[in-house]
Formats: sequence, C-alpha cells, structure tokens
Amino acid sequence: MLQVAMEKAEADARTAEAAARATLSSAPVDLRWSLESAVAQVGALGELVALRARFADLVVLPRPYGKGRGVEAEAVIESALFEGQAPVLVLPESGAMTKLPERVVIGWNQSREAMVAVRRALPLLQAAQLVNIAVIDPPQHGPERSDPGGMLCQMLVRHGVKAEVSVLARSMPRISDVLSRHVRDMNADLLVMGAYGHSRFREAILGGATRNMLEMAEVPVLMAH
Repeated sequence: MLQVAMEKAEADARTAEAAARATLSSAPVDLRWSLESAVAQVGALGELVALRARFADLVVLPRPYGKGRGVEAEAVIESALFEGQAPVLVLPESGAMTKLPERVVIGWNQSREAMVAVRRALPLLQAAQLVNIAVIDPPQHGPERSDPGGMLCQMLVRHGVKAEVSVLARSMPRISDVLSRHVRDMNADLLVMGAYGHSRFREAILGGATRNMLEMAEVPVLMAH
C-alpha cells in the first residue's frame, strides 16, 4: 500500500510540475524562474516547506479547507508561517490574482501577528488605491481606546499608503463573519491579517478567526505570524 501511495504521489507531483511549467513558460512578462518538485510523507513535509519558504518573499497557496483538501494542506501553510517565517498568500477557490490589489482591507486587532502581516504586505498596500483598516469591537481600556487604528493609519500614510479606518461593532457571533461582510461591503480584492493569535492546538479545536477566514475566504488572504 505504501508503494502504491508513493507512486500516486510521484504521478501527482509530475502533473503539478507540468502545469506549473506551462503556466510559467507562457507568462506575459519577462519572468526568471526555476521549478522543483518533491514528494514527502506528512511527517517530513514541514521541514521541506520551511526550508524553501525561509528564502522566499512570498508563499502562494490554495485554500487549505474544502473538497479534495487533506491534512497536508494545513501543514504546508503552518510550516511556511511558523518555521519558514514567510508571509503566505492564500488564494480562494476562484483562482489566482491577475493584477495587483486595488482595494485592501486590514483586519487590525493591535496584535503582534497583525503588525507583522501589515509590514510584510507594505509593498502591496503602497500600490493599492485604498487601504481600509477594519477594527472590530475595540477594547474600551486598550492602548488605542481613544483612536482605534489611528496609529497604524498614521504609519501607513507616512509610507504613502492611502489609508482609512473603519470601527465596526461585533454584530455577528464570529469576528470572521463581521470581517468577511466588511470585505464584501468594501468590494476589496485582498485581506491582510495576522495568523493564529492563539495556539494552533486551540485553533484546531475551537476554530478561531484564522481557520474561519480561510474556510470562507472569497478574496485572497495575506497572512503572517
């Protein structure tokens, strides 16, 4: 059975490599690229992904949840985020980004993870026509209680970003639901957010905003930890 599984994995890898090669070869821009495929068991997948993610500016992956997705899809994302320390762009079911995002929403909760994501996304934010900083139900006694999102907005403006702040009430049971609705209302084509604010074990058991957003994402999501 193991031999059959390995042969299928190798065949899948060859298919994926051929598809990627065809896409890269027909790119409309002068793109320098190289291609490498590999087969690994789930237990060794983390090290394989982390090594390559560590030297990448951006890791682009499909949504890890949904039909045909196995446990390895989530393991790849977590390895890139945690061990690889790379920003990860998760694409929705609708497919790849065909142009730079014009309208971006930032899910801002004052966390370290959210700040890392904003810094990693800065080139995309600078190129956007509008960046909306969404603050959901800010704490009354937090460091930004008098001006939620204001300090981040000032920082981004200093970098030439066209930024604004929206303070939203938690009018739905899950923060991810409020954020998803706001992304639709803003007609945004990219969401930037921190990943896994709680432990990964707790996220796996209870869900968490990261998992919920990836399950329902309708636009690309750029995450960092």
